[in-house]
Parts: sequence; structure tokens; C-alpha cells
Amino acid sequence: MSIQSSEAAVVAASAAPVAPPVVAAPTMSRTEWGLLIVLSMLWGGAFFLSKVALAEVTPLTLVAARVGIGAAALWAVVLAKGLAVPREGRLWRDYLVLALINNVAPFCLLAYGQQGLPSGLAAILNASTPLWTVLLAHVTTQDERATGGRLAGVAVGMVGVAVIIGPRALEGVSDALLPALCIVGAAMCYAAAIIYARRFRGRPPLITAASQLGLSSVIMVAALLVFEGAPALPSPHVTASLVAFGLFSTALGFVIYFRILAGAGSTNAALVTFLVPVSAILLGALVLGERLDAREFVGMGAIALGLAAIDGRPWRALKRGVAS
Repeated sequence: MSIQSSEAAVVAASAAPVAPPVVAAPTMSRTEWGLLIVLSMLWGGAFFLSKVALAEVTPLTLVAARVGIGAAALWAVVLAKGLAVPREGRLWRDYLVLALINNVAPFCLLAYGQQGLPSGLAAILNASTPLWTVLLAHVTTQDERATGGRLAGVAVGMVGVAVIIGPRALEGVSDALLPALCIVGAAMCYAAAIIYARRFRGRPPLITAASQLGLSSVIMVAALLVFEGAPALPSPHVTASLVAFGLFSTALGFVIYFRILAGAGSTNAALVTFLVPVSAILLGALVLGERLDAREFVGMGAIALGLAAIDGRPWRALKRGVAS
């Protein structure tokens, strides 16, 4: 081969378009699957706790109490551990955006939506979060592109949630379009927040959770005082529900959530909404002695199949087994 032809080959190669690197989609480790199950239990109890509280307090009071108690608990831990408080203005701007789309907007939408919808239907609509997350991640990220398996998994998972809830989800539904849109709007907010929160991957989950809840509490307490004034002290059992809501479903829940997001990615973190109904019925069976019927087992099986399709590893292992 002549020197001229060699040079021509080099020039041609350098002029050819370079394919972008293939970025592997994040997968879930055993630890992250365990954390996802714990988070589903914490957030599964949130629907019950909010229903109890809304019998006496307004949606604004509920959300303000939730984020306020959660923020106070997390900042107490941050200060006790002597962790460095973020000082960059740009970072606090990002935390403010996260607070608005991950707490303030969806919490208010959920609280108002739940007043006009049965809890079961609210849970089904809230389970659309992974669908919105998959679609949004496809157009905004390189490592979490939508695949046929993921979309099929989301569809099967949503069917599983609907099967678990059953026909009773539609009981008493009348003039419920606006409440339903509130719940769907909350799910879309959660999807946007999951994608946005990717920028905090290198930061401690405790700091991220404390920062977003701290800013959310300032916004919600101010809104409560402006629009409704100082609320009256609720009954002891509602107060206990609000405290549990703030400490466990909110403070601890968001620390776990950001830990999962940092390691497993947006789509996987959104899968918790599929597991919330499963956790609710299993807790009812274990704690309250409620009986599970065949429909609920079918629904849980569909959710498990959907999770497997989204995760992808069972299918890859099956293909390797067939190939060998």
C-alpha cells in the first residue's frame, strides 16, 4: 500500500462521522431492590395517613405539615452529623426547582385530587409515573432510552395495579375529571422531578432531601398563612398521622428515594409506584389479617412481570441460557 493511499485512508476515516458511544442503562442491584421495597411500604402508608388527616385538615395544611415535619427532622440529622451545608447559589436554585416539581406541586395536586377520587383510582393514576418517566427520559437522556421491553413492562405493570385495585376503584366516581387530572398532573411532576434530580447524583442523599424539603416547607407554610391563616390544632390521632407522614413517608422516604436514584437511574426509581399497591395489600394481610383473593395474586404477578421487563436482566439471562 503506498504512502499516498495510506494518507487518503486516514483522511477518509477522520472525515467519517463518529458514532456516539453506547451508554449502558442503569440496572438495579439487590440492595437497591430492597430499598425500593422499603420505600414502597413507606409511601404505601402515605395514602392511608393522608386520608386520615384530610378528615380534619385542609390540603394546604396537610402538605405544609408533611414537608415541615420532614424538613425539621432531616436538618436536625444534618446538623447533628456536622455535614457541610451547601453554599453555592446555583445549587440552591436547582434545589428550589426540585422542591417545586417534586414536593410543592405534586403534593398539592395529590391532596386535592384525593378529596374527589376513591383511593384505589388515585393509586392507579399515580402508577402512570413510570410511563411518563420512560417517555421523558427517552427524549432527555442518553443512558435511559425507551425500549420495547421497558414500554411493555410499564404497560403490564399498570395493568397489574388496576387488577389489584379491582372494580371498586370506580365506585362512587362522579364528576371526577378534575380530581383525576390532578393525580395525573402529580404523576407527570414526579416524572419531571426524577429526570431533573439526576444532576444531584454526586451529592449526599440526606443533603438533597433536607434541602428540597426545607425550601418546600418555607413555600408551603407561607402559602398556608396567606391563604388560610394559622390552622387549629387537630385531634391527637390526626396529629399522630401528620407526624408519621412527615417523619417516615416524607423524611426517610426521600432519603431512600435519592439513594435509589443515584445508583439505579430515573426509570428504576419511578418503579416504586407499581409496588405501592402491593405493599399496601401485603401490609393489610400481615398486620390487619386481611385475606388476599385470586385477583390480587394475579395483579401482583403482572406487576412482577412488568418489573422484570423494565429491569431487563431476566430476559438477558434467558437469552444466554438458550444460546448456550
